[in-house]
Amino acid sequence: MIIENINREQMKEVGNKIREIRKRKGVSQEELAEAAKVNLRTIQRIENNANEPSGKTLNLLCDALSISIDDIVDYGKSEDKTFLMLFHLSVLSFMILPLGNIIIPLILWLTKKDKIVGLKEIGANLINFQILWAILFYTSIIFGVFGKLMHSNFNMFLYSIIILPLLNIILTIVFAIRANKGSAKIYYPNFK
Repeated sequence: MIIENINREQMKEVGNKIREIRKRKGVSQEELAEAAKVNLRTIQRIENNANEPSGKTLNLLCDALSISIDDIVDYGKSEDKTFLMLFHLSVLSFMILPLGNIIIPLILWLTKKDKIVGLKEIGANLINFQILWAILFYTSIIFGVFGKLMHSNFNMFLYSIIILPLLNIILTIVFAIRANKGSAKIYYPNFK
């Protein structure tokens, strides 16, 4: 990665991101300076957007914070709210194609994750949720059919055919609208 080609606006974001990550990890500026072997005043200037970190300083800070430079610098990436909206809506392909809610977003994610700001994290979150949803959906159909064959009153089939798809459709549309409004965040529950 060529650090020298990062524009001034991105460097302001770098200072803000370093401060945010440092605080989230519960590290003081002094502790970060010591761990990165960087002058405390340098960290203060970077976080206040008074200085642009050199490539070496940025590498040292990232190593000390146990993060990748890509986590801080969105070099060569563009913001594309329309793509993020369409990415969320691609989940609806499950209504036409079995497992389309995983396959189509996965293809889109793999081709664009390094080109669009926020897509790497959003895509991983969306695909993980859709895998979990598909497991629940198809498992409940199997149990529903088995329940019908056994003449059970447990009607999992109705639950799987109506409630789960309806939930997925509603979540998809709500998150697509939010993404189109520019709120590029992880929306689906994280099951880590």
